[in-house]
Amino acid sequence: MTKHLLAVLLSGFVTASISVHAVSQDQIAIDSTSNYAQYTTKRQVVDQLLEDAVVAFKSPARVSDAGFTAKMPTNMEIVTNKLLAAYELEPYRTDLLISAANAQIYNKNVDNAVALFEQALSAAPDDVDIHSYLAVWSHFNGDDASSNEHMDALSTLDPGRKADLDKIFSTVERVIKTPLTETASIPDDGNNAIVTLGYALNPDGSMNDILIQRLETTLKLAKAHPKTLIIVTGGVPKNHKTEGKLMADWLTSKGISANRIIEENYATSTVGNALYSSYALARHHISHATIISSASHVRRGQTLFEIASWQTGPQNITFDTVAYPDKPLSELKTASSSELLGIYRDALRTYGMWSYRSYPLESR
Repeated sequence: MTKHLLAVLLSGFVTASISVHAVSQDQIAIDSTSNYAQYTTKRQVVDQLLEDAVVAFKSPARVSDAGFTAKMPTNMEIVTNKLLAAYELEPYRTDLLISAANAQIYNKNVDNAVALFEQALSAAPDDVDIHSYLAVWSHFNGDDASSNEHMDALSTLDPGRKADLDKIFSTVERVIKTPLTETASIPDDGNNAIVTLGYALNPDGSMNDILIQRLETTLKLAKAHPKTLIIVTGGVPKNHKTEGKLMADWLTSKGISANRIIEENYATSTVGNALYSSYALARHHISHATIISSASHVRRGQTLFEIASWQTGPQNITFDTVAYPDKPLSELKTASSSELLGIYRDALRTYGMWSYRSYPLESR
């Protein structure tokens, strides 16, 4: 039996070898003309699309003025298109829709963003973040009925989130109704601070005139209130220098004691200014802080600092602003739609809702 089995196996091997040899020449011909791209997996394609989105997102091209710094609109359109192409391949990835929607917010295309958020909601009808985004951007668009609908949904899904959004709405409304001023209201008692927001350095690492103007305003206030702590915040490096360091050096060169100054050298946006500086305010038990920035920027700054302090404290801290008039204050009496969009967008980021949540494109 053993010999018979061996003979059968050997016979089969020989037959198989002949068969394989018989098709191998044809197979070689097929292989030589095959397009191996067809064997690329969906995962590989999606990963490449997201890598392309990251490259566009991190492009150094920027739009910048005294009140707004952001990626170039064309970059953000590329980000949106890459994310949506990835979503077509992996339609369960609702995070891709959320990230694409927020890219549209950065491009001020709120209607497009709302449509994408609604598409995401149809896939995840109980998602707290999506309801939150729709509540905020519907409110921004003046669609109170839709905003209230999503706030009602949040009252069931996450009452705490609804309460926080109500607080954000009320904070924004109060701040934008507060008249801009070139003078501060620093109390005579308590621990007080001056917080001066940075501005992008010139390519050679020198300070832009806008930043110097903010420092001139800071210097006057610091001399008038010699017991105040001073926080200078900004960390986008240019020629191996940061805003925070240069701002501190400028103030000390004008006679301000270095012991009064805290450098914050890491923030790359107003959101970072607020988040990082809030820890310094908490550590020094500051009861009142005056924020100094350009007039077109201070309302956003105050809103974000107030929201950041909700988590870090001090719980009873108050804020006011001093506006350097980069434009006549009469022209900025009412917050523009563009300014208000930036306030709400960054308020959500400061609160903790990440705009981009599709690895490797992740950014608060």
